[in-house]
Amino acid sequence: MTRYMPITGIDCTVPSLLIDTEAPVDVLHDTAAYRIRCVTQLLEALSLGESPGSDAVLLQELAQVLAISLRDGCDLLDVVGRRLRAQL
Repeated sequence: MTRYMPITGIDCTVPSLLIDTEAPVDVLHDTAAYRIRCVTQLLEALSLGESPGSDAVLLQELAQVLAISLRDGCDLLDVVGRRLRAQL
């Protein structure tokens, strides 16, 4: 595994957002948990009726923001999983 892994979902030839795969596991986990928790809190708020309305463009942009945060969290958890498996 290379030291700096680009996050997925960015379609460019020179990635600028990278994950330090050698960062401490607890830091990687905390960063992933933060992103996933943010998405969870927003989805819970939306489920309680605090919706942005019926504007399709706004809903699409909101869904994209949530997907980016979840993807980042999953990428970080993937690195944590690889590191933990390598220790076994």
